[in-house]
Amino acid sequence: MKAVYASNPQKSQGRKYPELGLLYRTEFQRDRDRIIHSTAFRRLEYKTQVFVNHEGDLYRTRLTHSIEVAQIARSIARMMHLDEDLSEAIALAHDLGHTPFGHAGQDALNTCMKPYGGFEHNLQSLRVVDVLEQSYADFSGLNLTFEAREGILKHCSIKHAKDLGDVGKRFINKTQPSLEAQLVNLADEIAYNNHDIDDGIRSGLITVEQLLEVELFAQSHSEVMYKYPKLSGRKVVHETLRRIINRMITDLLENSQQQINENNIQTLEDVRNHSNRLMQYSLEMKQLNQTLKRFLRENLYYHHCVYRMTNRAQQTVQGLFDVFINDERLLPPKYQKNIKKAEKINGIEGRAEVIADYIAGMTDRYATEEYKRLFV
Repeated sequence: MKAVYASNPQKSQGRKYPELGLLYRTEFQRDRDRIIHSTAFRRLEYKTQVFVNHEGDLYRTRLTHSIEVAQIARSIARMMHLDEDLSEAIALAHDLGHTPFGHAGQDALNTCMKPYGGFEHNLQSLRVVDVLEQSYADFSGLNLTFEAREGILKHCSIKHAKDLGDVGKRFINKTQPSLEAQLVNLADEIAYNNHDIDDGIRSGLITVEQLLEVELFAQSHSEVMYKYPKLSGRKVVHETLRRIINRMITDLLENSQQQINENNIQTLEDVRNHSNRLMQYSLEMKQLNQTLKRFLRENLYYHHCVYRMTNRAQQTVQGLFDVFINDERLLPPKYQKNIKKAEKINGIEGRAEVIADYIAGMTDRYATEEYKRLFV
């Protein structure tokens, strides 16, 4: 039985384009299914998480990352009696707008788009499900429910919020999203912190010995070695990470439920009108998590091997944007038509937005090949 403050598909705030309900699926199940069958979701298979796809078959991609986030989100939602389908839908869609080459690609595209309003993958994810997907006869986009769209839009400037209508109001009114949206944000963090450790060790860029300086890792590693003193290799890493994930989820569950009880949360409106987010770690876990994130930033994300990849990615994205903004005839015919329409409405900003749509939709492999076709 769901909690009284959980999102309810029967009481959804609806879709932009009204549709008849289905007999055997809830509205949130319908959202999830549309996301899974979308073109943008399939592209995630060849988009970088930390390591570009061709550097190894076992490293996470945006697709595998999204699936891991969805698994964690569903587990938390089930234990807290929230809506599992909505949590899963938000998790699967949260990275749909991500550029090729991970955060390096996003930073490069944002630099290119600075004169035209900037680029943010979170906003782009919403744009994908609202506008860019072209599969349905009656509308552009996926026509998701308000609740799914709200969860996808994790953060947003006031300037952009004013242009987003219903889904942007909470940033202006300073209200909170649903608990399902809040938990996905944290499930995302749990997933990438731990799988980045795994990929970092697998790549040889960080070592277990280095990680033993990080308290959260060291504590779980000590538990593993106490129980399995002869264990070695990949099994030690996996056993350590599964304990870290379990500890983080348990802390999040217990502390969040305590926040809900102490603040006498009785309805979804109570959730939305609360001054702070109710889904959160304990203070101790926040500090442990921050230390882990700092370690990953300094030792993995800024590692010279990753930085070389980052530099190549930035050159690729910058080069593609510059050549397209100067001559749209180099774009595929579909995007040339889109530019003409966009320029009539927003001038040069409309032109830049179409080019950003094209580049952001590329996989790592496609972006690399397109760059070669144009410059090599």
